[in-house]
Amino acid sequence: MTTPTFHGARGVYRPLVVEDGPALFVAHGDRLVHHFWSSPAHGSLEESVAYTAATLAVDNSHHWAITQEGGEALGRVSIFLRRDGVGEIGVILRSAAQGKGLTSEALRFVLAHGFEALSLHRIEADIDPDNTASLRLFSRAGFVREALLRANWKTHIGIRDSVIMAKFPAKDLREDLSPRIAL
Repeated sequence: MTTPTFHGARGVYRPLVVEDGPALFVAHGDRLVHHFWSSPAHGSLEESVAYTAATLAVDNSHHWAITQEGGEALGRVSIFLRRDGVGEIGVILRSAAQGKGLTSEALRFVLAHGFEALSLHRIEADIDPDNTASLRLFSRAGFVREALLRANWKTHIGIRDSVIMAKFPAKDLREDLSPRIAL
């Protein structure tokens, strides 16, 4: 399936390409932006280009560049299809572009695409418990906190917990999927 381009009021969200790697270095090379990532900030443009290429090579995934008008990538949003009907979403955005509603708008488009075009019944996010900005972002997007996984990641800042948040389609399918147990 081709990754579509979305045109919003705040930005344009187009398919990510390897050539976006140097622009993404602005986010991936920033220690504050990359603090809660699983790896340390990138040390070079080449590292960001290689990381972008590796991300694009992941099977069963879709990636968008977050842009203002379709040009330079200010960040990216990705959805990884973990198993049948379940996706995981991740975002990164350079600090100068934060607070303008770009990521919120990108999430709305990507969530709609995931539930409608990809027929997902669950989209989740794995967020560091100290990453309050991401926790707020996903909460505002309708994600619900489901779990705290203790010592779930070994990262450049140590062993970290994960807050698992999830969102379901407008018609909450959990009721349809839950087995009925008679007591």
